[in-house]
Order: sequence, then structure tokens, then C-alpha cells
Amino acid sequence: MSKNDNGQFDEKIKRAFEPKNWNEIRTNDSWAIFKIMSEFVNGYESLSRIGPCVSIFGSARTKPDHKYYQLAQNIAFQLTQKGYGVITGGGPGIMEAANKGAQRGGGISVGLNIELPFEQQPNQYIDHDKNLNFDYFFVRKVMFVKYSQGFIVMPGGFGTLDELFEAITLIQTFKIGRFPIVLLGRDFWGGLMDWVKTVLLEKENNVSAEDLNLFKLVDTAEEAVQVIDEFYGRYMLKPNF
Repeated sequence: MSKNDNGQFDEKIKRAFEPKNWNEIRTNDSWAIFKIMSEFVNGYESLSRIGPCVSIFGSARTKPDHKYYQLAQNIAFQLTQKGYGVITGGGPGIMEAANKGAQRGGGISVGLNIELPFEQQPNQYIDHDKNLNFDYFFVRKVMFVKYSQGFIVMPGGFGTLDELFEAITLIQTFKIGRFPIVLLGRDFWGGLMDWVKTVLLEKENNVSAEDLNLFKLVDTAEEAVQVIDEFYGRYMLKPNF
């Protein structure tokens, strides 16, 4: 983070603590509520007709020559051949790769973009009528959960971890129905999952042993797609349900 960035954050903190009168607070909150409502309505109306989709998450910083970029593209392509569409965060990196693979496979390619001061620009492989923009992370995450039949989580940063653990938490607490969550890349995820098992479960007893069954760790595109397919195969469901 540069000195200029630090200065901007300092100014935001100072403004946040400046005293505001009741009229300012009420006006700002009221407009925020309307903006939030409009994002929910637009998301619901736009995504309610997309059919069964799988969300693919991962870093916006992954370059096209990276193995995980190629894997994401391959996974998305294979999903479309099984009848699934693909939802991503709409940006570059892994998201771009997944949208590219979906487009190459002739499937639905959805992008849920977020307004950020860096990194995030819509990629060119999103279907033009399925490119949505959000200001609020929490509204965007609702769309991922509501309109996905599964999550495939590639290596990523804090945003990827946020999306992963929110989904696990919602399933663990029965706030949503269970769906498959696939972590791709044992080299990347293995250390974190070992910590979950040895510290959260065995040492601190903060989770249950059954919670470790809420996700699968795999290494290949074929394995990732197979987890999705087998999950719904148990219920005799196909992607065109």
C-alpha cells in the first residue's frame, strides 16, 4: 500500500468520525437502503432465468500462462458440456479464465462484477445480458449462493476465502440447503485444511468432524466436475432440472 493510499484511508477514517446531525444520518441511510434494494431487485430479475450454474472463484491476479488459469478454463468448459452455466466475479484472472471456458463451451457465462478501486474490470467473456455490477459485497454474495448449484474454489486471496467460508458457514448452520463445495489444488489448500482439522477440530473443538465433509479437495478439472455431477446424481437430478 502506497503513502497516497494510506492518506486516502486516513481521510476516510477522519470523515467517518466527524459529527453528523440527525437529518444527514437519516438521509444517507435512506438512500443507502434504496440502493441496496435496487441491487437485490436487479440481481433477482437478471439471474432468475439463467438455469443451473456453478460458481468458480479464484484470484483476480492469476495470469493467463499460469496453470490455475488453464485449469479454471478447462473446468468451465467441462461444466458446460455437462449442461451447467458458469458464474464468476466477472473480473480478470481466474474469473476471466472461467468465463472464457464457458463461452468456448457454448454455455451460459455470468459475471457478477464489483466496483473496486483496483483490479476489478469486467472481462470480455461474459454474456452481454448477464454482466451485473454491484457496489455491495454482501448483495453480490447473496447472488452467488442463491443462483449456484455448486462452488468450485480455485487459489485466491482474501475475497476468495471470504466467499468460501461464508458458504461453508451457511450450510453448517442450515441457513441454506447443502450444495457441493470443491477446493481445487492440494498444494494451495492443503495447509489451511490441515489447520482446520488439527487446530479448529482436534485441538480447540470449535467445529464438528462432520463439518469437514462439507467440502472436497481435488487436483484436476475432471475430479472437480465429477464431484458436482455425483452430488446431484445421488438425487437423480440433471443440470436441466
